[in-house]
Amino acid sequence: MTLDHTARLNDVDPEISDLIARELRRQQEGLELIASENFASRAVLEASGTLLTNKYAEGYPSRRYYGGCEIVDQIEQLAIDRVKRLFEAEHANVQPHSGAQANFAAFMALLEPGELLLAMSLPHGGHLSHGHPVNHSGKIWRAVHYGVNPATGWIDYDEVREVARRERPRLIIAGGSAYSRILDFKIFREIADEIEAVLLVDMAHFAGLVAGGAHPSPVPHAHVVTSTTHKTLRGPRSGIILCRKELAKAIDRSVFPGTQGGPMQHVIAAKAVAFEEALTPEFREYAQAVVGNAKTLSKELAGRGYAIVSGGTDTHLLLVDLRPKGLTGKDAEAILGRASITVNKNTIPDDPQSPFVTSGIRLGTPALTTRGMGPVEMVRVAALIDRALAEPDDDNLANVRKGVHELTEAFPLYRNHVEIVA
Repeated sequence: MTLDHTARLNDVDPEISDLIARELRRQQEGLELIASENFASRAVLEASGTLLTNKYAEGYPSRRYYGGCEIVDQIEQLAIDRVKRLFEAEHANVQPHSGAQANFAAFMALLEPGELLLAMSLPHGGHLSHGHPVNHSGKIWRAVHYGVNPATGWIDYDEVREVARRERPRLIIAGGSAYSRILDFKIFREIADEIEAVLLVDMAHFAGLVAGGAHPSPVPHAHVVTSTTHKTLRGPRSGIILCRKELAKAIDRSVFPGTQGGPMQHVIAAKAVAFEEALTPEFREYAQAVVGNAKTLSKELAGRGYAIVSGGTDTHLLLVDLRPKGLTGKDAEAILGRASITVNKNTIPDDPQSPFVTSGIRLGTPALTTRGMGPVEMVRVAALIDRALAEPDDDNLANVRKGVHELTEAFPLYRNHVEIVA
């Protein structure tokens, strides 16, 4: 049977087409405050939806196991060259399908099964893929963790050094998913060198801030840097690994054939587009605005009686302790969702609640900044959040939704929506 190449999604599968259209409306009409989410450009969306998905290309540029790769070789090499230039890295692998898979491949290249790694604990702001027991990283390798000082919300580097000296890990990991302060990469490297460990920085959350000059770069200090390409970098959902030249072969072999098969060339093309966008002066302005917006949102919420973990933020995110308001993270997430404000519940350091309930919410400004919102709008967003949480009855939430829609209509997203879902 011949495939009808002219059939559109709505003709072939109207059910999926309708669901995509509904998700588009949700993104257009709501305030997206999840710190790990962003809105990719139309160009990135176009690249990720191309016929490059048809091409199998196991291997690397000029070293493939399939024929017909002469064009995708050029695409992947462009992505490699651009990301190396963006972060001033010696070597880059752009094939990981996600940040977690980038971490896993890097760990496999750097550690033998059963060896020890040291990372930030998940309840204190770390990441599941950094040795948590329910993740494969916590099953294949042994893990010990450092945290933050619960009284300050800041990492205690003396504690990190003490744990490292006592446990002698083979790998030290810096980076997490809910830590709002700039990491001191120089100190982490000094600790790693002292015990002859390898330093890996997971910059998935703040990679775009690094690219835009709004955050120090870990590349000069770390042996290996992993990242996603969405979040603050505003590309497709995927991952990358940067490393020193001497680790290049080990990293590449660990990605393929070690942990993945054929790379997704349509996504690699979208990464190349995102890296090119991130090399522009406009992206540098964007990165600075993301941080400025987060600082404003943090200050406004603090002024309304919310406790901000660590007292503020240096990055794109803030962690809000809801205990002064008598709320759990689970309840706050649900209430704000009814008001078209999307957040995620999140543990706070030494949280008395379970991870399924939590005492906090995590907020981020990358997506709202992409829409063009600035400090004035962050003041309004803080007021809307406070209004919703203060009186979560249906009538009040309807009024909050009205305020949300006034904001989103003033800062439209994906105007040519028919073309995106058709």
